[in-house]
Amino acid sequence: MSGQWPALALAIGVHVVFIAVLVFSLRWQNRPPEPITAELYAPPTKVATAEPPAPPPPPPPQPEPAPVPEPKPLPKPEPKPEPKPVPPPEPPAKKPAPKPEPKPEPKVEKPDPRAADIARKAQKEEDDRKKREQAAREKKEREQVAKEQAAREKKEREKKEAETKEADRKKREADQRVAEAKERQTREAAAMRAQAEREQSTRAQQQKADADAAARSRAEADYVRRIQSKVRGNVVLPPDIPGNPEAIFDIVQLPTGEIIDVVLRKSSGLRAYDDAVQRAIVKSSPLPRPDRPELFQRTLTLKFRPND
Repeated sequence: MSGQWPALALAIGVHVVFIAVLVFSLRWQNRPPEPITAELYAPPTKVATAEPPAPPPPPPPQPEPAPVPEPKPLPKPEPKPEPKPVPPPEPPAKKPAPKPEPKPEPKVEKPDPRAADIARKAQKEEDDRKKREQAAREKKEREQVAKEQAAREKKEREKKEAETKEADRKKREADQRVAEAKERQTREAAAMRAQAEREQSTRAQQQKADADAAARSRAEADYVRRIQSKVRGNVVLPPDIPGNPEAIFDIVQLPTGEIIDVVLRKSSGLRAYDDAVQRAIVKSSPLPRPDRPELFQRTLTLKFRPND
């Protein structure tokens, strides 16, 4: 047992030291922040000079006390007279109203020169701030006015450009219509001239064709009459031919007029007349040739009547 006490005391001491160190460290970490002091100065306030208080109104006048009657001399003793009524006691005099205590004059503090400087500086900063705000507002207003003016000018410019373009477009359309009208008139005039020329040419060609046809017809008729005349000169008519019958023959010839073939297309009804005409055609070979070579016809259709 004697050896355990020192160990126990040592353990207790170690724990005490450990607890003390722990407490000290906690206090060092949780030390409150040091306060920061700052002096603030307010602009000097206008101290109104206290006017002296108006004097209190005078107290109302007190009623004068009734005069005390002087005592009359006692008369000679007489039989007991009736006792005189005792006059009522005089009312107690009113105490004068206490005077109001004068108000203490306000203490006028002397203005702090630093406060005045601070106030002037604050006023100057406020004025500068107001000036900057005013300048900023004016600048913004000028920019807004300039922007609106630019927008109006742009709108007017675009409007003028649109009007100019519209006028140019209308002018181009009018010029185009005039040009188209002129071109149409030119085309119509040219077409009319061409039509007139074609009609004139057609008429001339028709006239020429008609003239050529008439001339050809006359030449052909003359050519056919010359052939018929030669054939009639070689016809030996049979006796007693009743009426004036017509016989039609197709004659095939060479360009030289030599006859190749003779074919009866239509009989006159008289065999003797038909044979006489056929013999006369064969005897008339070669036939007369036309005056113009283009009038030559390889096949001719000829009509014959005894009384022609």
